[in-house]
Amino acid sequence: MTLASIPGPGARPRLLLLVSLIGVLICGGTAVRAAGPGLRIEPLAVATHRGVRHFTVEIADTEATRERGLMFRKRLAGAQGMLFDFKTPRPVAFWMKNTLIPLDMLFIAPDGRVISIARQATPMSETPIPSGGDVLGVLEIRGGRAAEIGVQPGDHVRERIFHP
Repeated sequence: MTLASIPGPGARPRLLLLVSLIGVLICGGTAVRAAGPGLRIEPLAVATHRGVRHFTVEIADTEATRERGLMFRKRLAGAQGMLFDFKTPRPVAFWMKNTLIPLDMLFIAPDGRVISIARQATPMSETPIPSGGDVLGVLEIRGGRAAEIGVQPGDHVRERIFHP
């Protein structure tokens, strides 16, 4: 069914409003802004000794989206983040060039295990932040959020790219 085939006056605006509201509900009550075209938004969970915390993340899985990351963002909600998918496990290093807000970086093994955490990475810094081993993904969340939820190395991230 196309939007034009929905009967009744005003049906299209109502449908667009409904779709928007469903998107906000799925994203935990906050709208997620994509950094660029083509970014998918997916659910992700972090299992810690304090319980499971749910996030809505943008997926950076191309060279271009991984290079841009969260640069130029002025804010990031507590339940939002960006997951960098490297497709194959390898050591990586990140920097904060053109990143305006502090971030926590969770470096994640192919089985979803957090192998290291960079906490409160300094905005605009060009100092490399190494993963400390082979990772399949890196989760960037608002600076300080990792401590708030109690995530530690050894905890697990659940998302479709990780296979325990």
